[in-house]
Amino acid sequence: MNKPFILIVEDDSAIRNLISTTMETQDYKYHTAASGSEALIEAVSQNPDVVLLDLGLPDMDGVEIIKKIRSWSNMPIIVISARAEDRDKIEALDAGADDYLTKPFSVEELLARLRVSLRRINYTQHIGREQVEFVNGDLRVDYASGCGYFAGEELHLTPIEYKLLCLLSKNVGKVLTHTYITKEIWGSTWDNDIASLRVFMATLRKKIEKNPAQPQYIQTHVGVGYRMLRIEE
Repeated sequence: MNKPFILIVEDDSAIRNLISTTMETQDYKYHTAASGSEALIEAVSQNPDVVLLDLGLPDMDGVEIIKKIRSWSNMPIIVISARAEDRDKIEALDAGADDYLTKPFSVEELLARLRVSLRRINYTQHIGREQVEFVNGDLRVDYASGCGYFAGEELHLTPIEYKLLCLLSKNVGKVLTHTYITKEIWGSTWDNDIASLRVFMATLRKKIEKNPAQPQYIQTHVGVGYRMLRIEE
């Protein structure tokens, strides 16, 4: 199997070199870009499998790059940024980013998150073989096509949001612990995973709950985890 092709978008030469060296150790093919305009050219011309994207670029904000790429491609985008506030993560995820890694980061965690993005298609195919669809109130998940719908409208979900939705729907009525969820989604239990889980749950709720402050579908069990509730007809 051919190794995936990674586009590294980072203006800090030290971090760019670190990520490049990491890709080399894994025999991944890669290109680098130090600006937003260069990143967009590389994304269009090279069609990478995954984009590793810094938000603080010299010529444009990374969120704008996400929006531009999403106008024509669903290629996985992993943000790597020093911005650690939840509002920054939510903005990037809402724009279409698939994952968010906060600086400083470990090489092991970067590789783990990269593997998650690359497993996206296999995961969708796997659950599609097990069950055709899930229906709960206005929510419908079509496992075969890898799409979610609410009140008849297709949901625009990131790969992580879709995996969370599938995991919860496959275990409807069950409380899933933070540790269980992070292991299933990211394959690990890094501290950053718990923080990311909270952010992804917030963005997912915005898409499937009429009132995210009073959720009907995803219930929080404080300090424990989350549960998808069965909607009574």
